[in-house]
Amino acid sequence: MMSGSELNERAQLLLKNLVERYIRDGQPVGSRTLSRETGLELSAASIRNVMADLEEMGLIHAPHTSAGRIPTIRGYRLFVDSLLTIQPLNKTQVQVMQQRIGSSADPEHLLATASRQLSEVTSMAGVVMVPRRKLAALRQLEFLPLSHNRVLVILVVNEQEVQNRIIQTRRNYSAAELQQIANYLNSVCVGRDLNQARQALLGEMDDTRSNMNQLMADAVQMAKHIFTTDEPAGDYLLDGQTNLMSYDEMANLDRLRKLFEAFNQKRDILQLLDQALHADGVQLFIGDESGYEVLDECSVVTSPYKVDGEVMGVLGVIGPTRMAYDRVIPIVDVTAQLLGASLNQMK
Repeated sequence: MMSGSELNERAQLLLKNLVERYIRDGQPVGSRTLSRETGLELSAASIRNVMADLEEMGLIHAPHTSAGRIPTIRGYRLFVDSLLTIQPLNKTQVQVMQQRIGSSADPEHLLATASRQLSEVTSMAGVVMVPRRKLAALRQLEFLPLSHNRVLVILVVNEQEVQNRIIQTRRNYSAAELQQIANYLNSVCVGRDLNQARQALLGEMDDTRSNMNQLMADAVQMAKHIFTTDEPAGDYLLDGQTNLMSYDEMANLDRLRKLFEAFNQKRDILQLLDQALHADGVQLFIGDESGYEVLDECSVVTSPYKVDGEVMGVLGVIGPTRMAYDRVIPIVDVTAQLLGASLNQMK
């Protein structure tokens, strides 16, 4: 990924001004406009040469036959990572947000208030992931062979809770084989919640894939049946999605329909929010960085919210790539902190 230091000072200034102007006005930016706004003593021809270099680097491009240029996803990313000046919220703004969020009487209403506030303050879509329920921590795992390629799984979780599950396997396993598999899974997974156990196994697979033996392969197959069944049903609260219809670059009806369908089905959005669960602070997915085609014209700004120092969920804003990142980032960051603080007080 290119950094701002790889551009000379003049190119950095021109790119920064071009992105800021496009975010503000939504119109392609030409060399004459940049010449006026930057104050550089450069001819329009010199500025065009720099813009040609930026275009060759994949940072800007010309939409249709316009003489002006607009940022690419790569250009936005460089701008956000290297050239953006964040505008912190002032004390009054924080107090107003705190009063609105803190006035909610119960957790569900609190989450809805946070989602609505994100939407109203940014004029985009606000999303808040519902806190995941705490997963059961694995204490011990045992297998007993049954008939017809079935296995009884005995899970001891939390302190003394016992859960029994019957899984269908690809072949018949002897009691000795099942004991070996149980020993291996216990060595990797005991003490973790079932979600962490799954992640630990995936990590183990990556580390030893080249010399994975049959025992490990069988253990992973067993684990897929066991640990995925306890995955909590995820959900999120969304507010202000109709705000997105007011942005010209998102006014394509077919694109909006697919986006609204994704909001309703929730799967893709939840998977994206899941990616942000382990992020340290604010995270940005710009355009196709999300990995979901339906969000190719969007940017998603997220931040995890915590209770007692433990991440409970993620909240954020979904809007066009042409968003005021300098303003949206602190709004998302502060809202996450306020929501966590309010949830703490409700315990």
